[in-house]
Amino acid sequence: MTARWISEAEVAAVLDLRAAIAGVEAGLVAEASGAAENMPKTHVQWGDGNSLHAIGAVFTVSGIVGTKTWVHTAEGATPLLILFDADSGALRAVIEAFALGQLRTGAVSAVATRWLAAETADEMAIIGTGRQALAQVAAVAAVRPLRAVRVFSPTAAHREAFAARVSDELGLAARAAGSVAEAVDGAPLVTLATRARQPFLRAAMLARGAHVNAIGAITPERVEFSGDVFARCGIVAVDSVPAVQGLSREFRDHYGSRGDWNTVMPLSQIVAGAARRKPATDLTLCKAMGVGVSDVAVAIELMSRAERTGRGRPLAQPEQVTVKWGRSPK
Repeated sequence: MTARWISEAEVAAVLDLRAAIAGVEAGLVAEASGAAENMPKTHVQWGDGNSLHAIGAVFTVSGIVGTKTWVHTAEGATPLLILFDADSGALRAVIEAFALGQLRTGAVSAVATRWLAAETADEMAIIGTGRQALAQVAAVAAVRPLRAVRVFSPTAAHREAFAARVSDELGLAARAAGSVAEAVDGAPLVTLATRARQPFLRAAMLARGAHVNAIGAITPERVEFSGDVFARCGIVAVDSVPAVQGLSREFRDHYGSRGDWNTVMPLSQIVAGAARRKPATDLTLCKAMGVGVSDVAVAIELMSRAERTGRGRPLAQPEQVTVKWGRSPK
């Protein structure tokens, strides 16, 4: 079987947001049924916020195993996702995974919003204007008919420029807000996509009935919302309980000393029907850390489309050689 190297340009040409949303949702259903399993997320840090990450998953029905790894630095990141045949171990694909990661991260928020936000939610606040922000707005707009978007970034020029991008590229009415409080005031949908190191969102800022997607703080030195948000939540969902237990400062600070983790629900169980938003629910929250099931589910769909359309550069299977022990290389 021929393996493929799939470039960033080919990912963008083959895969769109709606396909990514469908892939993530299918992956979560597989996880809930036991047909997919996450590899625990690992990471190591050095310097001023630099980090190396690895995630992965096995899909027993699809017969595919995959892993994604990346280094995050102030200069950027270059993630790669590798798919293998689960039975033979043969290489199936190497995928340049920056665009795939944006699609996956947006898709997770879309799925969480679809299942947890009020059906009538039609206005969104986005806090943060970095690499993930536009995909987050597009993802929420894919599952809720947004009539307006409010934007906040600490830098006025950034929030103004991003509001213009939302209007120009997504066709949505958008405006810059002068503060976090102004941005989220009365908003039924709130997304946090920052690299903040101190909490900036407090429970009192949020409207009753709001849904919050928190995607920015995925390492222990980062935090976006204060612990009082949990007290108002009727449903707290995460893409991975072990990941938040190990890496989320917000969750570790709130639940760690109490040990009351039973109230934290995997998003896969939400999608499988284990819980539903009730009309009287105050807040709902989904914390996304990034897990293998979501990435690999999207990658499997991408690989299938690439094979059907002839995309990707063919790769020979790596040659296995026998080491000649005891001989020095010439």
